[in-house]
Amino acid sequence: MRLIFATHNPNKVREIQAIVPSYIKIQSLAELDYNTPIIESGYNLEENALMKAKTVYDQFKRACFSEDTGLEIAALQGAPGVHSARYAGENATDKENVQKVLAQLGDEPNRKARFRTILALVMSPEEIYMFEGLCIGNILMGPQGVHGFGYDPIFQPNGYEKTFGEMTSSEKQAISHRTHAFEKMNSFLVRYRSPR
Repeated sequence: MRLIFATHNPNKVREIQAIVPSYIKIQSLAELDYNTPIIESGYNLEENALMKAKTVYDQFKRACFSEDTGLEIAALQGAPGVHSARYAGENATDKENVQKVLAQLGDEPNRKARFRTILALVMSPEEIYMFEGLCIGNILMGPQGVHGFGYDPIFQPNGYEKTFGEMTSSEKQAISHRTHAFEKMNSFLVRYRSPR
């Protein structure tokens, strides 16, 4: 089964190709030479994910999925949330986004946070499915670790002594929000490709 993944982000492509079953072959937008920017103007993760998946499906008329992930921090009323990738500005770096979060939290004792991933899968105009994955944890006072990307160095999952930034890719994948969302999509696809 071939699925288009509506992203140009090589980090996400590598991470997700390692998660999905071997019978699913993922094609990124870069592989398809699709460079038209996709506007992400949704008010939440669900709207953004669906917007991207529908746009790419309409272009190629092939099964496509998209994901949108946000870090939701309790003390910041769920921010950065849907704005996670550009929290410190439209072209902000990961470091700048992390610094803004830490500055806003300051010495706030409530460091509870969660990563949330929404997958939107478009198999046809009439067949649209959504899947959610969560990873609950806390925001540390400063970055720890050099692995991963985004907010990984300041996010420590519940029950672990390491941040995502200190974990190997396999350690992170075992518990990550994306993994949980993709496990749900994988289970669905197994049923979908079975005779009905």
